[in-house]
Amino acid sequence: MHRENAPALGASEVAKRFGPTVALAGVSLEVAAGECVALVGESGSGKSTLLRCFNRLVEPDSGTVTVGGMDVRGSDPIRLRRSIGYVPQDGGLLPHWRVRRNVALVPRLLGWPDANARADKALDLVGLPPHTFAQRRPRQLSGGQRQRVAIARALAAESNVVLLDEPFGALDAITRAELQDAFLRLRRDLRITALLVTHDLHEADLLADRVAVLRSGRIEQFASPDTLRRAPATPYVRELLERARLA
Repeated sequence: MHRENAPALGASEVAKRFGPTVALAGVSLEVAAGECVALVGESGSGKSTLLRCFNRLVEPDSGTVTVGGMDVRGSDPIRLRRSIGYVPQDGGLLPHWRVRRNVALVPRLLGWPDANARADKALDLVGLPPHTFAQRRPRQLSGGQRQRVAIARALAAESNVVLLDEPFGALDAITRAELQDAFLRLRRDLRITALLVTHDLHEADLLADRVAVLRSGRIEQFASPDTLRRAPATPYVRELLERARLA
């Protein structure tokens, strides 16, 4: 269900603590339908915690999180997760399942009779021809191929929203560039809404329509990559840009 004119994703004054540690301190942002927003910042800034609030892998202490304008607290967590594509940092593939079965996971759980056909379509979308890759096991794939399979699994149920938690972070530079290009093509062709966690400002600059810079659980600036470069809002944002040689 989606409320008309509502943002695809929304957070309002979201706060979360893990014991004495403040992970999120009143974060608010909106992601429009079809937009890619990158969450950047140093380790411990709250990026992944915020991302996981949207599929209820993390429950905020306070504030409101919405998907399609609907408060996620009113959603069954399992049904919510099956409606949103999710790519965890390590890919999260089941090692004892073959590639097609991994990708078909959510369509199967939803009881769709064409789950394997949807999986094959998703594999084609990420550049892994099913006749070559469908029967392989994850251990028979390169790191880049495993991440492509993880992205295919997130796309197989044809969700309009995909959450990606540093999906390219552990890859070598060439493979990373190839997957970034593939992601740009997928966004253009499928018009999906994406929330992307990355520690790499260059990646955010390349892939995102807007970038939210987090620090100690707060958003320091939320703007287009061009605006970040031209007009950093705080000394911290300027320092991050200078370190990345983007200032």
